[in-house]
Amino acid sequence: MKTIIDPSEMQAAALEWRARGLRVGFVPTMGFLHRGHTSLMDRARALCDVLVVSIFVNPLQFGPNEDLDRYPRDPEGDAAKCAAHGTDLLFMPTALYPPGHTTRVAVGTLGEGLCGADRPTHFEGVTTVVARLFGIVQPHVSVFGEKDYQQLAIIRRMTRDLAIPVEVVGGALVRDHD
Repeated sequence: MKTIIDPSEMQAAALEWRARGLRVGFVPTMGFLHRGHTSLMDRARALCDVLVVSIFVNPLQFGPNEDLDRYPRDPEGDAAKCAAHGTDLLFMPTALYPPGHTTRVAVGTLGEGLCGADRPTHFEGVTTVVARLFGIVQPHVSVFGEKDYQQLAIIRRMTRDLAIPVEVVGGALVRDHD
């Protein structure tokens, strides 16, 4: 498994795979991986020739009273789990947004209610990072957990509304045993 931190290097690799006719699969995460994440990797692995997993703790998903700096991280453990589940490339950017980045992907009414009621900026952060990652990773297919059903519906709507040519697949809910 190869690890890339530079977005332009990641995009170049993805464009090369596409030029060779390889089907690129993608599982975006914020890390601190568990059995639910690895089940998404397994699902994606079955749908593609090359599997990319990203780990990026997205600051745009955190509201003013949520602590970005306290989000758990385990890069070594995450890399081992990715390798064990057939990941070809682990994309771990330290920065994803260019300096002065102000563009956001608006969510609309799907982001209201449920999780969006208590976290009004969360889904805008999710759609913004996923759109950016899709542009960099260039996947044919991307797998998201059905556990976050509102998020899955929002990502599907975003790809439809913005004509992003990525098949968004839901992965069944899998939990670790207590």
